[in-house]
Amino acid sequence: MADHNPIVLYRKLAGARVRSDWQYRASFVTLLVSQSLVVTMEFLAVVFVVRLVPSLGGWSATEVAFLYALAAVPFGLSDLIVGSVERTSRYVQSGKLDQVLLRPMPALAQILTLEFELRRVGKIIPPLAVGVWAVLNVNIEWTLGRGVVLAAAVVFGTAIYGSLWVIAGSFSFWAVASREATNALTYGAEAANRFPLHLYPGWVRATLGWSIPLAFVAYVPTQWLLNAANPLGISPRLLWATPAVVVAVIALAATTWTAGIRHYESTGS
Repeated sequence: MADHNPIVLYRKLAGARVRSDWQYRASFVTLLVSQSLVVTMEFLAVVFVVRLVPSLGGWSATEVAFLYALAAVPFGLSDLIVGSVERTSRYVQSGKLDQVLLRPMPALAQILTLEFELRRVGKIIPPLAVGVWAVLNVNIEWTLGRGVVLAAAVVFGTAIYGSLWVIAGSFSFWAVASREATNALTYGAEAANRFPLHLYPGWVRATLGWSIPLAFVAYVPTQWLLNAANPLGISPRLLWATPAVVVAVIALAATTWTAGIRHYESTGS
């Protein structure tokens, strides 16, 4: 039945949470604006670096702005949809996860909807504005093909970041005080993804770019879309491996979360 569809359930439960939050409109708007201001300040830090070094490894300021947007918009979307999983440790510590597991709905879907916060959309607005500016000012001719790749990059990037959120949230089943590790894998990874991958040392590229693999979120599609400088000699064909990478990361996230649920032992409280 439609009522048992996970997407329908997510929409209904998240909608209920939004209606509850909207009862306190002043608080909602204040928090949304504060989210946007924090992200704006982060972008200004990128601008400061670009102004000091006008060409970053052969990339212009506009290309770096495009890369930033393509890294930050999917991260904001994943934070909105999946970011609440970072609170899993709170459910484990309090024993509230026992109640979640007794309900006829996947535990992950419940945590995501019970903790859903629409104000997180504030993290998307500034990088989206930067992205629109970059698209209008970058020195390339936009075609239907490039438009499709750009849209797909946003979707795939959101899926990769979302999977990282779930993997990081799964740490809570083995180490309850895992908030720092979660932030390092999510916020830390996104922060590193704002600059061209070839600027980093080899071990950082191997870890963040290919092992995690953040290069497929913004660096590879930006290079393909903008014909940006390619110091690493990456083949343009690598872009077409992105769907397979996304499937692999999602599978890893699902496996890690399932293993965590199986490892969980009730607090007995």
